[in-house]
Amino acid sequence: MTEVHFYHLQSQPLERALPLLIEKCLERGWRCVVQAASDERVDALDSLLWTYRDDSFLAHGTDRDEEAAEHPVVLTTKPGNPNGAAVRFLVDGAAAADLAAYRRAIVLFDGNDPDAVDSARDQWKEAQGEGFEVIYWQQDKEGRWQKKA
Repeated sequence: MTEVHFYHLQSQPLERALPLLIEKCLERGWRCVVQAASDERVDALDSLLWTYRDDSFLAHGTDRDEEAAEHPVVLTTKPGNPNGAAVRFLVDGAAAADLAAYRRAIVLFDGNDPDAVDSARDQWKEAQGEGFEVIYWQQDKEGRWQKKA
């Protein structure tokens, strides 16, 4: 059964949290697809994943690449699964069409943005209504993730 994890960003922006969560998935051998709400955001995340650390990068591509199926991480705005990913990240309020096709879905939302919080609440209710196991993570003051529900 698909687990849907909700990450409530409070002390770190998406740009700091997303690469670390992707790294954890890749360490487990899981391919990832990251769905954003716009092409501009995909382009920004594309740059981020190449440069987020001085000593490392995350190998990835976008769904516009001819070899998207070969990438361990694919960035997209579309609902498909171009690289056979086990994990789907949803950022900026993006909503996937078929979460049942994944081992895990990860919804990251900005806890300082009331609209993002409302959207995440709606996604939570929808995921529960579809019978998925939903898990809520919140950052503590040091930025560590604490499982709350």
